[in-house]
Parts: sequence; C-alpha cells; structure tokens
Amino acid sequence: MELVAGCYEQVLFGFAVHPESKASGDREQKWTPVADFTHHGHTASLSAVAVNSRFVVTGSKDETIHIYDMKKKIDHGSLVHHNGTITCLKFHGNRHLISGAEDGVICVWDAKKWECLKSIKAHRGHVTFLSIHPSGKLALSVGTDKTLRTWNLVEGRSAFIKNIKQNAHIVEWSPRGEKYVVVILNHIDVYRLDTASVSGIITNEKRVSSVTFVSESVLAVAGDEEVVRFFDTDSLTCLCEFKAHENRVKDMFSFEIPEHHVIVTASSDGFIKMWKLKQDKKVPPSLLCEVNTKARLTCLGVWLDRVTDTKESQLQAAEPSVSEEEQSKGNKKESGDTVQEEERQSKPNAKKCALTGVSNKPTKGRSQVLTKKRKMVEKLEKKKRKKEKIRMMQ
Repeated sequence: MELVAGCYEQVLFGFAVHPESKASGDREQKWTPVADFTHHGHTASLSAVAVNSRFVVTGSKDETIHIYDMKKKIDHGSLVHHNGTITCLKFHGNRHLISGAEDGVICVWDAKKWECLKSIKAHRGHVTFLSIHPSGKLALSVGTDKTLRTWNLVEGRSAFIKNIKQNAHIVEWSPRGEKYVVVILNHIDVYRLDTASVSGIITNEKRVSSVTFVSESVLAVAGDEEVVRFFDTDSLTCLCEFKAHENRVKDMFSFEIPEHHVIVTASSDGFIKMWKLKQDKKVPPSLLCEVNTKARLTCLGVWLDRVTDTKESQLQAAEPSVSEEEQSKGNKKESGDTVQEEERQSKPNAKKCALTGVSNKPTKGRSQVLTKKRKMVEKLEKKKRKKEKIRMMQ
C-alpha cells in the first residue's frame, strides 16, 4: 500500500505503509509510513492525482499530465493535449483514464497505449470536476458554465444537461451508483439516479473542499477547516465530526482492505493521516498513522499493490470489433448542447461496452508518451522481420 500526494511545491510524494504485527497488549494494529519516492515531473503546482493498479497520474497547472510507473518506480512519460490547468483525473479500471481541464475539454485516454481516444468540448467554461459511474457507462461533470452534464461513455456523447443556479465545484457518485452529490460552496445537493432530482440538501459550516462516500448512504465531508464530518445522505443529519488536522483538509480518499475500512486525509498543514472507520459511523474514527510531508498538499491518492483489476478483464471480454465505417460514423456525432435528454435505445443486435464506443483513432501530434519500453519493443520487432526475410531468401 502506498499513499501518494501532490503539493504546491510541484512534487509528488510516495509513502509505503506497512502494518506491524500486533503486540500482546495492543488492541489496535500499528501502521508505519515510510518515505518511498518523490517525483518532480511538473513545472507548476499539482492539481489532481489518480491511481490504478499500475500507474499514478498527476495533473498540474503546467497543463500537462504526468505518468509514474509504480511497479518500476520510474517516470513513464507525459500527456500533452489540454490548454489549461488539469482540474480532474479519473481512472476506470486499468483500461481508461478521463481528464478534465480549464479549457472546457474532457479527454478519454487509452491507459495502455496512452493515446487520446476522444476529445469532447464539454463545458463553455472550465471543467471543475468529473465522476465516473461504477458501471463505466455514464459520467457526470460540472463546470463554470453553471451546468451539470451527464455523459454517455458508451457512445462518447452528451446524454443530458441540467442548468444549476451556481457554479458547482465537486460531483461524486455513490459506491453503487444509486445516488450522486453536487457541491456548490458549502451546500451539498443529494440526487437520486432514478429520478435525477434533488432528494435533499446538506449544509456544511465552511466551503466544502472534498467529499468521499464511505458507504452507500454515509458521506464524509471536509471543508476549509480542520474538521471532517460524516453525514447520512438519507436523513441529511450529521452523524459525527472529528478534528483531523491543524489546518484545512484539502483532499480525502476511502478504501477497504481485510479487517479495515480506512479513510485517508491530506491537509495544508503538510500531514497525511490514515484513519480506521468504526462500524457505527456515529463513532469518530481512530488514527492509524500519520506522516508529515512538510509541504502544502493539494491532492491525494492511494495505490494498492494487491489490486487485480477485474473491471479490465470484463471490459476486454465484452468489447466488440468495431468496423472503420462505424468508427467514422461515431466520430461525426457531435456531443450536443441542447438542454434535453438525448438517451436513445440501441439496436437489439448492436453490442456495445462501456468506454469502448469512443473512437480508437488517437489525436495527432498533441499527445506524447516517451518510453524506453516502446523503443525496445520496436527494435525487437525489426530484428524479427530481418530474421524472417533471411529465412525466406534461404
């Protein structure tokens, strides 16, 4: 397990966390974070981070996305496509990465070849946040054009646009995808998927900086303050609150491992802290470990080495072969700007899979990945071709 965090000082930190064996008198297992790596790939402050089972990707105000190989602990290259600060990065499995930026564009990337499969002009202002539905078939995005947009990722187009009164800066799906929340300043609107309407509003004391679902109904909320609160999204009540840091909490991440349900917090005070959640969410969590980076942290992720991505194998098994004619037709479809539902019934014989309906043609010249591995593969292929020619001549 590794905690990764970006900061204003342009650096990505990596801390390996090791559980210690329980002593006879200890009730709680102790965890020890150990500095593993620092990566200085950007020329401006880091603004977003995302993690899958192999890579950590970081976005920055320098308008680039950097890829870091967690297995080899080396720089894997960079993606250059956006013309603005990278505001959000989300993986879906090991196959796809989606990025959003202040240029109003959302990009879908092939996370194997690191090519831009689809570039969508998503918002008339900045893209401030995006979230992928657990199924991988839908995504939500919010921007500075006062809209909440639903994206059909199967076909790579806009599905629905909802006008909201103010600019939202966070949107997040629940673990099962039955509800989602939209954050505007210190207000959190809770939506139900089946009705696509607001079922309730949660009000935090300060502007909300980060939210994460710790269960289908419990939402952890951090704001421009030292406190983290747990809210019930059904009853809209605050279950508990606890002081997490000495300064405002910038980002949070929750995950489950055997015998532990964990939430990680990162703050402007430089600390990353791991907390063990109790079964009863009305009881504040207990601190597992903490580490001081001595930097002003901005974003946070957790890399789990043990993860074997089942989503990827499911996607590959279901992925159909798409003809060139179908691809060209798909490329001609515009994302659509009308404020209406555009969901269409697909033909019975047409088989499509989440995040595979986008064009497989990379954007020319603007995305680049520099890897030694690819060069070595090309050399090996050339050698094989030469050997085959020699055999043919003999």
